[in-house]
Amino acid sequence: MKWKILVVVTLIIGAAVGYKFYNEQVIAETTKTYETAKVMRMDLIKTVSATGTVQPRDSVEVSGKVTARIKEILVEENDHVTAGQVVAILDGKDYEAKLDQANFTLTNARQKLERTERLYKIGAKSLQELQDAQYEYDRAKSSVELAEDDVNQTVITAPMDGVVVGEPKTPGTMAVQGSTNPTVIMRIADLSEKLVKAKVDETDIGSVKVGEHATFTVDAYPDKTFRAEVTKISQTDVANSWDTNNSTSSSSSNAVIYYYVTFAAPDEENLLLPAMTARLDIVVGQVRDALCVPIAALKTDAQGSYVEKIITDNKNKQTAEKVYIKVGLYGEESVEVTSGDLEAGDDVSTTYEADAKKTSNQSGMGGGRRMGGPPPM
Repeated sequence: MKWKILVVVTLIIGAAVGYKFYNEQVIAETTKTYETAKVMRMDLIKTVSATGTVQPRDSVEVSGKVTARIKEILVEENDHVTAGQVVAILDGKDYEAKLDQANFTLTNARQKLERTERLYKIGAKSLQELQDAQYEYDRAKSSVELAEDDVNQTVITAPMDGVVVGEPKTPGTMAVQGSTNPTVIMRIADLSEKLVKAKVDETDIGSVKVGEHATFTVDAYPDKTFRAEVTKISQTDVANSWDTNNSTSSSSSNAVIYYYVTFAAPDEENLLLPAMTARLDIVVGQVRDALCVPIAALKTDAQGSYVEKIITDNKNKQTAEKVYIKVGLYGEESVEVTSGDLEAGDDVSTTYEADAKKTSNQSGMGGGRRMGGPPPM
């Protein structure tokens, strides 16, 4: 008899607990709320980020064509110079001495040639002797021209209009000429226009086109935004890694590939200095007055992309309606809606809820994978 009473009591308690749980679930469903965002019309912009370096449009390293000690430096750092202006003088004593010797040799060769010509005309000299005298004269004349050129090269002139950037070498420094490692006496740059040369990742380079606009900032002026325009896109990557014959190219298939992109950067206030680091946002897509939803509201399933449009009745009860959409341009936080039953002002859910059944099944298989959310970008 006691066990029958125990069974009845247990059934009553179980029914009470079950009713309470069911009642709580019903209340939760009828009072469910969502985190929402508005469907809006806006100008949507897609950008690609890159980092580059400010450079002058043109620059040149001024070196001597002869080896000699620097005698005078006639300009200072930041001085403006014009093409042809004398900017430095090398010690030319040795070259002047060689010119004097060459002129002496030329004088002797000229006298010998004139004497041989007179004797040849009266038959006292052979044609071969006349030709030898002419050869010696021509060689001496060439030596004078070379010596004169060496003396002239001791006067260094600016090859272009621009500004002296950096400190020039000091007088007394040996300026060595050469094609491989000459002494750079000074650098002159055209700072009237600036360029930015940036590295763009291969995943983004396909979106970048000549003529597209960009904005950038530099650390020196964090609150100021500068404008730029794409003028050139390199046709080879930074490391020329495609060239298997290039020993310096990267052989790793996991190496990140970058391409140089050059931007014209107007600088009316002359604030940008060479070597400043520029952080760019390149505008690669733009839609005016686009119908947009937050990326956080975008979800996907087997049928495609959708959002949950929130319907609120007169009792302030919210229900979610699945609306399938097609998307266009992605911005940083929003995505363009190109088709679908949405209008500006609609509320969409930004709440993510895992499917309990799927989560349970996946947990049994060793882990859960989020099924909703935006598609990979």
